[in-house]
Amino acid sequence: MGDAAVIGAGAWGTALAMQLARCGHRVTLWERDPGRAEAMQRERENGAYLAGFTLPAAVTVTADLEAAVAGCPRLVFAVPSAALREAAAAVAPLAEPEARVVCATKGLEEDSGLLMHEVLEEVLGARVAGVAILSGPSFAQEVAAGQPTAVTVAAPALADAEAVAEWFHCEPVRVYSSDDRVGVELGGAVKNVIAIAAGIADGLGLGYNARAALITRGLAEMARLGEAWGGRAETFAGLAGLGDLVLTCTGPLSRNHQLGEALGAGTPVAAVDAVLWRRAEGVRTARALHRKARELGVDMPIAEQVYRVLFEGEDPGRAVAALMHRRPKAEHPADGD
Repeated sequence: MGDAAVIGAGAWGTALAMQLARCGHRVTLWERDPGRAEAMQRERENGAYLAGFTLPAAVTVTADLEAAVAGCPRLVFAVPSAALREAAAAVAPLAEPEARVVCATKGLEEDSGLLMHEVLEEVLGARVAGVAILSGPSFAQEVAAGQPTAVTVAAPALADAEAVAEWFHCEPVRVYSSDDRVGVELGGAVKNVIAIAAGIADGLGLGYNARAALITRGLAEMARLGEAWGGRAETFAGLAGLGDLVLTCTGPLSRNHQLGEALGAGTPVAAVDAVLWRRAEGVRTARALHRKARELGVDMPIAEQVYRVLFEGEDPGRAVAALMHRRPKAEHPADGD
């Protein structure tokens, strides 16, 4: 149908489809629910996830995965992390052998702890030309609204990242390129867990000082893990690290921050809105991160406390107190807290 296919018609997938259309591509947006796909195509709006934004004429919405993928040279995955493996398995027999793949999903696979590009490579294998990562500070609503945004595309070879970056690079989005897939992807995953912590602090009414401390020390945790995983420290000072972390920890549109704020304000984990719990990627990432940090021997006290609040019944106030009562020490930004 088009020269670019976006797999996943949530808010982020829809916003990316709109941006690709702005850049001159004919885009097929795949929505798994036939009724919702038909409504989006007819009404030219994603009423469920991105109401109020009109789909460009160059975007076609369909529930027919084969029609979306077959013969398409550009594939963009924008499904939740929990659905990525299933979506990739469905796409695999339909994808063009030389298709380039971009993963715009942020998170870790909960059971395996794999990065999202590792999941895609495991499932798609040699069927496609390669897998790149798109990440950075980017709320879907603002991209859809045409507000200025800067993101990063990462691929194993910088030339490949630059080529993929051109897909999305036109007003109002500026796209940078990187050859550090691990660093770029971890930035987009870990920041969701730190954002839950920042939300908890805000829900407790601890003030801007506490939030700034969590962001700064959260960045140190992110960089430590990234280096242990094979990423580069400097990546975390960029858009996919610090940029996305600041946005997600401070922006009111962040679902992860909203979840943390509800917990900090006294909502029990069991009473959290089910939709918010499901859509906050930091929940699944916290569990996978807990295992991976221990496996790599990386000290991540903020992520550890978030895990305890979410899955071990820790009181949010006590979790913050545990962080503040750690022994005093000299500050080295990349060292343990």
